[in-house]
Amino acid sequence: MSTSTTISYAECPARERLARVLDAGSFHEWLPPAERVSSPHLAQLGVPSSFDDGVAVGRATLGGRPVFVAAQEGGFMGGGVGEVHGAKLVGMLRRALRERPDAVLLLADSGGVRLHEANAGLIAVSEVMRAVLDVRAAGIPVLTLIGSANGCFGGMGIVARCTDFIVMSDVGRLAMSGPEVIEASHGVEEFDSKDRALVWRTTGGKHRWLSGDCDVLVEDDVAAFRAAAIAALDESRPVTLEALEAEHALLAERLRLLPEGFDGDEEAIQLWRQLGVADAERVPALDVDEVRALRAA
Repeated sequence: MSTSTTISYAECPARERLARVLDAGSFHEWLPPAERVSSPHLAQLGVPSSFDDGVAVGRATLGGRPVFVAAQEGGFMGGGVGEVHGAKLVGMLRRALRERPDAVLLLADSGGVRLHEANAGLIAVSEVMRAVLDVRAAGIPVLTLIGSANGCFGGMGIVARCTDFIVMSDVGRLAMSGPEVIEASHGVEEFDSKDRALVWRTTGGKHRWLSGDCDVLVEDDVAAFRAAAIAALDESRPVTLEALEAEHALLAERLRLLPEGFDGDEEAIQLWRQLGVADAERVPALDVDEVRALRAA
């Protein structure tokens, strides 16, 4: 919850995150709601639409340096990606190739592809991934911030892992399939989406930090996200075959740590133990500083 000195990142809508993470008054939005560029598909299905299609894109400064930025609005259809939503992301990334800002920021807040326009959304996500890699290959770092109520799932989960740098809060979540999707597909015995402890043990920020899937773990505080983003502005990583093979080898090594016969409720704790975390059972109760210290050790 917010206090007089801390503003919860998770509780902020998209445009408030932009206003507080970026330099004050610096955000200039492209295709704002006044332009009324919205999905042509939702109206045909009798579904309410949003004049910005659930994402704000534009340019700004961060720590005095020029950046391009996109913030998904999880309050509209869970931040789901549709045709126009995806096209705005792709357009922002392609413009970055021309104008070369110091970095591109993605403030992710998405449950994945919008089911109402699934095929268009899937194509859009693939185009976003390609555009992210093109921007990275041009030497412009792409940074993802994850700490919203919806988390970062589905296609946007893949997009996030295509970027140079990921900042997560301990309440943020990152995964390919969301808990409800897994439960619907394989049953509650496979994954109980109502088990909050299980959900955060397997998709939450602390788990992603310990398993190496995010680069910085922060408190649920807008100021902490801003500081981490400023510090990461120069964190570009090469997009080369050698770099990708090294990342693949590291992932394969982590997977080899997983013993056979894992019990679903204890998978994360067993993995933390295999990674050398002492008293792994205590991790969910530890604060962010203590968790960061575990991996540093």
